[in-house]
Amino acid sequence: MSDLKQELVRLRHSFDEAIGVVQGHSSQAVEQLRVQFLGKKGELTSILRAMGSLSADERPAVGQMANQVREHMESGLEGLLQTIKVNERQLRLKLDRIDVTLPGQRLPQGTRHPLTKVIDEISNVFVGMGFSIAEGPEIELDEYNFELLRIPEGHPARDTQDTFYITDSMVLRTQTSPVQIRVMKEQKPPIKIVCPGKVYRSDALDATHSPIFHQIEGLVVDHGVTMGDLVGSLQLFARQLFGEKTEIRLRPHHFPFTEPSCEVDITCWSCGGTGCRTCKGEGWIEVLGAGMVHPGVLRNCGIDPEVYSGFAFGIGVERTAMGRYGIDDIRNFYENDLRFLRQFR
Repeated sequence: MSDLKQELVRLRHSFDEAIGVVQGHSSQAVEQLRVQFLGKKGELTSILRAMGSLSADERPAVGQMANQVREHMESGLEGLLQTIKVNERQLRLKLDRIDVTLPGQRLPQGTRHPLTKVIDEISNVFVGMGFSIAEGPEIELDEYNFELLRIPEGHPARDTQDTFYITDSMVLRTQTSPVQIRVMKEQKPPIKIVCPGKVYRSDALDATHSPIFHQIEGLVVDHGVTMGDLVGSLQLFARQLFGEKTEIRLRPHHFPFTEPSCEVDITCWSCGGTGCRTCKGEGWIEVLGAGMVHPGVLRNCGIDPEVYSGFAFGIGVERTAMGRYGIDDIRNFYENDLRFLRQFR
């Protein structure tokens, strides 16, 4: 046997001993073995370089033996590496065991829209006063939106410049008052409801106007309901929503569906009535319209005005929200800008 063949036999035995030593070690130890035996400066490479000194007859046999040794070492390293990787994975799984009793990772949570917050706050005040919530369709009959509310043909509110008509007899409701009409036609007194919802008017979009906005209207119908009941209810509402020191002021006004009618102001939430920039120095801020339900409206809904009376009111949600949060542009509510909405978390 030539010297190189003896070297290859010795190299194979040396490799087998070395691979037995690193059993259970890390993959880095396997890489070190590969470099030692198969690397560019490794032991097998040194033997192969010496093959140039062999005769032409000896070279094929030594070359074949060298390839067998190489395959043996590569196979051994690959098998050892796979075993180590399996062991490392099992150890990692053991160390990284999940404790199912630990609290989970919370998903990012949103928050209610500022208009939703104001609607909920206003509704909750009246629910606490014994009112129930009533809702109705946003596409409404002209009869319910106008005629039964004593808004006759030719009234400016019925003009196409102010109202979105679906057909000659169907409109996008311009107020939530039709919900009151539906309740009065379907339910016998006593009635005590608030009606929150979207309304639509053909207004150009600017800092203070929107073709879509929100109202909350209220209605009470029963025996012996008076203007004093209306004032007391609105005073209680104002103090619960805006603070215990809030006062209200009624100014005469005209609405076709109430008589008498009034607009209701509250003492400014910023200055308490002394006068400031928010209230333009007046000390008062208009927040709603109200009045006693017109006998003609009661009669249109099948309720005898000689037996029953009632009051109604309507609150603009956007105006209330703009005042409470110091917002000067109504468009902010509808642009879905997260920089704006995150302020109300």
